[in-house]
Formats: sequence, structure tokens, C-alpha cells
Amino acid sequence: MNVPYGPILIVEDVPNILELLDMTLRFKGYPTIKARNGQEALDYIAKEAPALVITDILMPRLDGFALVHHLRNNPQTSSIPIIFLSATYVTPEDKTFAMNLGAARFLEKPVDTEEFLLTVAEVLTGGPATAPRPMGQKEFFKGYRERLEHKLRHKLGQIQRTERLLETLPEEQKGAFYALLEDARAQRDEIQQEMDDLMRSIENYKNHT
Repeated sequence: MNVPYGPILIVEDVPNILELLDMTLRFKGYPTIKARNGQEALDYIAKEAPALVITDILMPRLDGFALVHHLRNNPQTSSIPIIFLSATYVTPEDKTFAMNLGAARFLEKPVDTEEFLLTVAEVLTGGPATAPRPMGQKEFFKGYRERLEHKLRHKLGQIQRTERLLETLPEEQKGAFYALLEDARAQRDEIQQEMDDLMRSIENYKNHT
């Protein structure tokens, strides 16, 4: 299968999901490159423009939203087609923000293999991409902050509900909910780190404008 211009760049920080996406695409004949976060992706793209970027959103060291904002505001990368994948950012508001950033498609995890491959093929064969209007820095900061604040409130609510539930469960039923609680806390910490990084970026922007 011929891919125009270059390989498909997969950006995903969860190793088993990254490998699954990579094997799925390679099995269909697509050349691929893997990156574990947005910064690794930018480092690769500086050397070679991929035919397509498939990226998760919630990642350390430059998440998917910030990665796409960087790409769309660089004339050399502004027309690279992008597909978002996410299990966390799935509300209508999340999807609207993602598409306004300039994504071609948005898919939810867990990934349906047939839908995923159809979407990739459609985006790659859709003809030359028209570069979307880059989102302004203030607009990006506002939308990004709203998405993070919403996710953080939602995750804190999940943690509180799980903690209350654990107080009432018999001991033999607690194991699975302890695991859920640890996952929720880890995601909360990731979102909080993204919020902290964003606030530093906003402060730097204000200091230089």
C-alpha cells in the first residue's frame, strides 16, 4: 500500500496501545514511526514530514493538543493530516476543541480496528489537505485550560466517589476498586501536571507580549 510523502507517525505514551496501533498499520503495509510523547514527535517531524500523524491527547512532555497546536502554527507542518485518539477527552466540547485545532478525525479508545483502518485510509486518500486556520495563542490557551479544568473536576469527583465506596464495601470486594482508585489518581496527577505546564506557558506568553 502506497503512502504519500512519508510514513505514518503514531504518538502514544501507553506502550501496549502504541504497539497495537503500530502492528495494525504495519500488517496493512503502512510504514510507521513511533513516538511516546509530543516532544518526540516534533523532534522526528523536524527531520521528515510524515504522511499522517495519529496522536493520543493525554501524554507527558507535550500532550496531543499542544502538539497539534505547534504543527498547525508552523507553515512547514500546517497541512499534515492529524487523527486524534483519546479515552479521556471524549465529551462533545473536547471533540469540538480538537477539531477546531485542525484535526481531520477524532476516534475514541478502545480503538475499533476496522473503523481505525477505514479512517486512516480515508484521510490518506482524501487528496492534498487544505491547511486549516491556525488557532490563535489566546484562543488555544483559553480552550485548553477549559478542557483541563473540566477533566480535573471530573477526575476528582471519580476519586471521591471511589473513596466513599471503599468505606462501605466488604474486604473481599475492595481489590478491584483499589485498582480503579490508583488509576484515577495517576490520571489526576497527569492532568494536574498538564495544567501546571499550561499555566507556566500562559505566564511566559504574558511576559513576552
